[in-house]
Amino acid sequence: MLLQRSAFLALALGPSLAFADTASTTPDFALSINSVWLMAASALVFLMQAGFALVESGMARSKNAVNVIMKNYMDCCVGGIIFWVFGFGLMFGANPSGWIGTDLFMLSDGKPWDYSFLLFQMMFAATATTIVSGAMAERTHYGAYLLGAILISGILYPVFGSWAWGAYENGSGWLKAMGFVDFAGSTVVHSLGGWIALAGIMIVGPRLGRFGADGESRSIPGHNLGLVALGGFLLWFGWFGFNGGSTLVGDASIGKIILNTHLAACAGAAGIAALSWLLNRPVLLTNTVNGSLGGLVAVTAGCASMDPQFAILTGLVAGSITLFGPQLLARFRLDDVVDAVSVHGFCGAWGTLAAGLFYAGDMFSADRIGVQLIGIGVCFAWGFGGGLMMYKVIDVVLGLRASPMHEQRGLDYTEHAELGYPEFQQMKIFNPDNLASRSEH
Repeated sequence: MLLQRSAFLALALGPSLAFADTASTTPDFALSINSVWLMAASALVFLMQAGFALVESGMARSKNAVNVIMKNYMDCCVGGIIFWVFGFGLMFGANPSGWIGTDLFMLSDGKPWDYSFLLFQMMFAATATTIVSGAMAERTHYGAYLLGAILISGILYPVFGSWAWGAYENGSGWLKAMGFVDFAGSTVVHSLGGWIALAGIMIVGPRLGRFGADGESRSIPGHNLGLVALGGFLLWFGWFGFNGGSTLVGDASIGKIILNTHLAACAGAAGIAALSWLLNRPVLLTNTVNGSLGGLVAVTAGCASMDPQFAILTGLVAGSITLFGPQLLARFRLDDVVDAVSVHGFCGAWGTLAAGLFYAGDMFSADRIGVQLIGIGVCFAWGFGGGLMMYKVIDVVLGLRASPMHEQRGLDYTEHAELGYPEFQQMKIFNPDNLASRSEH
């Protein structure tokens, strides 16, 4: 009976075993596995756009919910095309100078892996671009914002990315050649987006009523904290692809990377809760979500090169930063609707430094820390300086800020002729006969 069963299993499994044996020795099999993993990771990072849309719209008022979501939606659409046309070539094209790529523009004749890598990096570009959206919410013209998004996706993000990550095959970015460590983009993606957001909120100014004449900071609560929490969960989930996919290979290294990612997010939220309790402050949902996001941002640079206990420490510090960062901005009368500058800019800088401090096998290396500080400083100079110049020109040419009347009515109506919650609005406001007045700026 045992022999009969063994013979049956051999006949049944023989073809599969033979295929597995053949596939394991075929180079194309490894390429297929890596491609499948990278496409799955790309889908996870794409889902982060939905997370951003929920967090940002939930933290905005109901009269601006459609406008915020539209910006996130079109960041991905317009930015994706622009990154294919210009950005990918500037970032990953042949880079003998160390400054910018010189080919791979409008890629259409590449190898199969080229398209997988392009799609994955396109999702990163969308993430960097959409960070700005929430910070400038509720008072920015939609068209002017989209022009800024195009310039971020096509120039600001890929140029710095070429310094830190370029090139794809030939040459190397000058920061990368120095040994700059930023595995999945604490600085390249998140700090850059945060510094551009800082420039944007300085140029566009605070929302009406956000600060009193005497400098008093006034809270403007978001309209739906349920959306904020759901968006936080989606971002957390997508981050597993963001960091795990940056291996570019489907191998065993993914486990530690995703574990570190998760632990840092947990520590960021726990740090907010503990610090709030110690300071006798309420443990707010918005702070808790931002604490976990800060932990995710911070660990992104070093998730592949630090041990789990240091991922937790990195997340704890990042959670504290997300609590104190907004207070610092408010002191300078800077209005960041979703605290993007603190979560992405400040925490990204801390995480990049932590990647140098806690580098496994070479901890607290002065040389490595020095290179990390150079990268952090260069990113701030490029992102903040370039963002200031970009938004100032856009403001002069198109007008960056919506009019006070439009801001009071809400940008859903004045920019899109839609209402996110029409049952809460007076019907006469949304009368089609009144739509002509929307063109007033």
